[in-house]
Amino acid sequence: MVSDIQRLLESLGELPEPVAKPVLVVVSGLPGTGKSYFSARLAEKLPFFVLESDALRKILFSTPSYSSQESSQLFRAIHLLLRELLKKGIPLILDATNLSERFREHLYGIVDRLDVRLVLVRVEAPPDVVYQRLESRAGDSKNKSDAGWSVYRQMLSSVEKIQRNHYVVDTSRDINSVIDKIVREVKRG
Repeated sequence: MVSDIQRLLESLGELPEPVAKPVLVVVSGLPGTGKSYFSARLAEKLPFFVLESDALRKILFSTPSYSSQESSQLFRAIHLLLRELLKKGIPLILDATNLSERFREHLYGIVDRLDVRLVLVRVEAPPDVVYQRLESRAGDSKNKSDAGWSVYRQMLSSVEKIQRNHYVVDTSRDINSVIDKIVREVKRG
């Protein structure tokens, strides 16, 4: 596992300046709902580093199988990476599906133990918009996700309500008001 963390750390490049009270923003949602788009837009307004689970998976697994064992290994590494970076004061955005409360519990535990503020965001979009997005990104080498419409439909049944306070944003509409609210919340400290 140490080698996984090391490989991920080495892949990150330049990190933002550490802060005394880092914040973790967790962006959750089904494939194609706009998590990466939303995360990138938020990072334009806040000096946060975006950890994309799809990109990190491909660092650890050159040809991902998306098996449950592979996903477990990936998220164990991501959780250790989050701890490491948050302890150093690096503010982060985690872009991952995080569809079940059981998986989010690990994140709650990390921020609670480190006394880090957590901002939760559920990203969604109408199914017809998601379908169009997933179809248009198929074969796009810049896209880090391999998920298509069948994966979206398969994962739909695993979506669980977020049990803590959170923002909801429909990325088929204007996302600026939600971004502005999150920026204000983070800056309010």
